[in-house]
Amino acid sequence: MSDLSEPARPAGHPNVVFLVADNIGWGDIGCYGGTAPTPRIDQLAAEGLRFKNYNTEAQCTPTRAALLTGRLPIRTGNCSIPLPGQGDYGLVQWEYTLGNLFSDAGYATAAYGKWHVGETAGRLPTDQGFDEWRYGIKNTSDEALYTQHPLFAESGFEIPQIWEGVAGSELTPVSDFTTETRPYLDENITNATVEFIERNAATGTPFFTYVGFTQIHPPVLNHPDFTGKSGGGVYSDTLAELDFRTGQILDALERAGVAENTIVVWTSDNPAARGIPAGGSNGPWRGHFGSGFEGGMRAPGMVRWPGRIAPGITDEIVTAVEWFPTLANLINESARIPADRPIDGVDTSAFLLGEQPTSGRDHVIYYGSDAELMSVKWRTMKVVFRYTESTSGPFIKPQWPFIFDLIDDPSEEWDLVQKQLQGAWVIAPIARRLGALAHSMAEYPNIEPGREFTGY
Repeated sequence: MSDLSEPARPAGHPNVVFLVADNIGWGDIGCYGGTAPTPRIDQLAAEGLRFKNYNTEAQCTPTRAALLTGRLPIRTGNCSIPLPGQGDYGLVQWEYTLGNLFSDAGYATAAYGKWHVGETAGRLPTDQGFDEWRYGIKNTSDEALYTQHPLFAESGFEIPQIWEGVAGSELTPVSDFTTETRPYLDENITNATVEFIERNAATGTPFFTYVGFTQIHPPVLNHPDFTGKSGGGVYSDTLAELDFRTGQILDALERAGVAENTIVVWTSDNPAARGIPAGGSNGPWRGHFGSGFEGGMRAPGMVRWPGRIAPGITDEIVTAVEWFPTLANLINESARIPADRPIDGVDTSAFLLGEQPTSGRDHVIYYGSDAELMSVKWRTMKVVFRYTESTSGPFIKPQWPFIFDLIDDPSEEWDLVQKQLQGAWVIAPIARRLGALAHSMAEYPNIEPGREFTGY
């Protein structure tokens, strides 16, 4: 929790627009070395602070749970998905999300697009602090493919839907979610976001919008306006659309006259996956999302607040759980952060505002999709306890953990254990941080996936 004795932030409640792309790799974006044109995202990065060491969780659901609550997904029951008959997945209603925090602070709140942290009553956006949810998919873009299989009609599975609703009312389906509607979803998400910005700017109402783009999660299907526009293939064309949609939202802030008083966050929920034929790059980093290596952790991320966050580039470690306490403090609402549960995020607001030289985060503890420990990064050193070489491949546990120096060996090729155990000392700081987390989890037991929970 933030120290309320810190220097007071300026009065007022800036707007916040939080943009989450889906499975965009570190090497996909131009300003990170990508070769497909992304001029609007690059411009946003140049106008704000770009993170070179922004870290996500192993898959979509864990990352989204982390950024919405400031809590590690191992605590909230969102590292893994329960099997059918083992309960409902996602965030229990007891969790306090960014939607709850902004709503309680008097903001208009909206979520648009992909949710993927719950599909049942109590675990949907309009149950989690958001006034409205439009062009929403409860789960993942994979569902657009379901109806293509010739046996789908005999499965008993309902046709996936695109949803909308407001807090206090039942959700209603907008249309079937299929390969026909999927290419147009991000266009509709963006149009809804623009309308929300214009509506609230006109009345002077502070607003928070959480925008869950669906690109570039498979199935990678182009909006027809962008087919062949990038000079590359299907993947690059889809990046071009994602860049264009980002620009439409930024332009809406300018037209509405609120860009100077709006914090814009742009991140990806995961790095690029291996096994998508269309493409995707994690730049210089080894592995893919879920792998346990840097290519499974580092994703593009940036934040802009004109006149308050100085433009630049940073190597400081920042993770998805940081956004909850950081945004709470940036809008002068840190007193709303719950004190009855562990908040794992570090308040990085002083760092973002140039008031301190470091983010305050010196390590990342990374769990796999099976809720078991994969790796731990401490400063510039990395210990890999388990890894996987493909998105659906088996977990591999080496006889001794791998130890890498990310300065000398950013691609994690040279295990220091093999160099006469010269890196064994790194286990000591790693063990201390794992021990502290284990002690906290003993005091506040993790919520089991699929279970209801009403408090400690």
